[in-house]
Amino acid sequence: MPERLVLWDIDGTLVRAGNVAKNVFAVAVEHVVGTHPGEHGVVMGGKTDPQIALEILAGMGIDARTGEGHLPVVVERLEAELACAVELILERGRVLPGAAEVLAALHSDPSVLQSVLTGNTAANAATKLAAFGLERWLDVEIGAFGSDDRERRALVPVALRRASEQRGWEGTTDDVWVVGDTPNDLACARAGGVRCALVGTGHTPVDELARLGPDAVLDDLSDVETVVKLLTA
Repeated sequence: MPERLVLWDIDGTLVRAGNVAKNVFAVAVEHVVGTHPGEHGVVMGGKTDPQIALEILAGMGIDARTGEGHLPVVVERLEAELACAVELILERGRVLPGAAEVLAALHSDPSVLQSVLTGNTAANAATKLAAFGLERWLDVEIGAFGSDDRERRALVPVALRRASEQRGWEGTTDDVWVVGDTPNDLACARAGGVRCALVGTGHTPVDELARLGPDAVLDDLSDVETVVKLLTA
């Protein structure tokens, strides 16, 4: 029975998808409201897809109530557009150093259960992971997604419940790691009472991440042995 549960962020932690997501958000919003948001300036790292969509709509002067009404259709269109952009994701994006090797090593350890905790909706997470062939090492069914709750801090309990109910996982919060690349990943982990490792492969410099006080800080995942030891110790 697995004891350790590792929950991975996707964008900036496991992969980079180029600027595809930003472009797809713009197309989805334009499809629904009839106007392109232009250079909206919304910071996307560490946020959920619904949160990003609402911030883009708000930046266009659309009031909160109307934005909420548009949100389901924007997200639906976002998922459809991203699914059609797999070739662009592969062309412009990449798997980050060591990510595939760490996932494979943890997958082979029967004491570890690993999934995702991401601001992506479940559909968008599946698209990105499958594009790079990473889904084979992750138990995506027990993950937590932006489609579960637009507030990222609410996602750890979702993953823990699914791991328990669907896989019989009986660990405690001390047995759980969230691995991400933004301050929001740390805030999410702290809200859920679990440990957090931050990697410097996103847009936040390593020294800034370190000052936040996570349980571990890594430049990247390229030292596979060290990362595996950290997450299984």
